[in-house]
Amino acid sequence: MKLGLINSAWVQAGRGTSYGIWKTREIGFDTIDICTDPLDIDIRERKLIRQECARAGLPIISVACVAVGLTDFNPSVQRFHLGRVKAYLDMAQEFDAANLLLVLGEYIWQREVIPPAEQWATAVRHVRALGEHAAGLGLEIALEVEPFQLSLLNDVPRMARFLAEVDQSAVKANLDISHLALAHQPPSAVEALRGRVAHVHISDCNGKVHGDPPPGRGVVNFPPSLEAVKRLGIDDATISVELEYSPDPEHIVEWVAEAHDRTAELMRAAGLRP
Repeated sequence: MKLGLINSAWVQAGRGTSYGIWKTREIGFDTIDICTDPLDIDIRERKLIRQECARAGLPIISVACVAVGLTDFNPSVQRFHLGRVKAYLDMAQEFDAANLLLVLGEYIWQREVIPPAEQWATAVRHVRALGEHAAGLGLEIALEVEPFQLSLLNDVPRMARFLAEVDQSAVKANLDISHLALAHQPPSAVEALRGRVAHVHISDCNGKVHGDPPPGRGVVNFPPSLEAVKRLGIDDATISVELEYSPDPEHIVEWVAEAHDRTAELMRAAGLRP
């Protein structure tokens, strides 16, 4: 498997696009995931991302998108986010990416006003349509397990059920190892997603709340999870390091390098990397 980095680590530390791309390559990552909104950047920034990644020899594997409005109770908001996610998919195809990492968000109003089944059905309907758009572009959608109490997809059984109801081959799952730990999912649980995993995220946590520090900075027991990933046989997939909001942005290079080295070591031990 390849080892990648989500470029939000650099963005949140205030580093520029070119800087982040070239530092990602210099540190030793094989690939990069891009976290940017096609509605917030212009053609020059899109061209810069493509050109700098090509020059650095750093393939773009995934583009990250959070689209909580897909299940909003206002149809106009749903339509806007359908169009927005399609713009993300078009940008991902322009970047020659493999997948769009999609976060659906949470039930609103504590599941007390809008029937949860209605929000779920709305998400299924929209993701199925987006999956058809992705398939037409030669892309996959990777839905992320989010470990929060009200998240639509907050554990493996819900993810498996959702994928079955969407019933679109281009729509698969992202396995975020720290999220699975926070959701108290045993490594063996991912077997339920065999054949439906497109992408993997890795970071650590304190076992209580979302944090995304480098592996080794928290309590996640990585070897069993990585062994479970290996058993899925997704050798062509990428494990991307996710680092959010470094506590010391002035030393972001050291933070990212530590995450690279520790993850590479864990992957080698699991037989996932030479």
